[in-house]
Amino acid sequence: MVRRSKSLLISVIGGSNANGEYLDLAYQVGQELARRGAIVVCGGLAGIMKSVCKGAKEAGGTTIGILPGNDPGEANPYVDLPICTGIGYARNVIVVKSGRAVIAIDGAFGTLSEIGHALGDAIPVIGLRTWNISQDNKVARYIIPANDPVDAVEKAIAAARQRSSRKKRAK
Repeated sequence: MVRRSKSLLISVIGGSNANGEYLDLAYQVGQELARRGAIVVCGGLAGIMKSVCKGAKEAGGTTIGILPGNDPGEANPYVDLPICTGIGYARNVIVVKSGRAVIAIDGAFGTLSEIGHALGDAIPVIGLRTWNISQDNKVARYIIPANDPVDAVEKAIAAARQRSSRKKRAK
């Protein structure tokens, strides 16, 4: 039996209407993930999703787009593997659960829902200029803050590997 090594999948989430500054951060995150051999998983559409995919592709990486609709042609041009769900925003759960860690950049309420789904399932979330979450009027430290794209990728990969090794030890 041939055993394949499993690739590291990192989900990247963020707004579809992001401005240039956030798009540049996403592009750099995509490049850094690809340079480290990680596969990018995202929602497959515009904004942060398109920029992270473009960065990954230009650095020789692989991208997966979890699409809300039924048409693979809706994916941005940098998605290698479009996965049609036909379930609209409910696909946010699939986006975050597909990665071993999540990097959140900017984002509106769809991104916030993805952060909530990830945190609810103990999937590490690294935040790069994204939402702050408070509880009882105090900032909660659920999201691991990153200073820049390199820091975000390093923290995501470390968290993903730690999560994977915990899972192996539990078996």
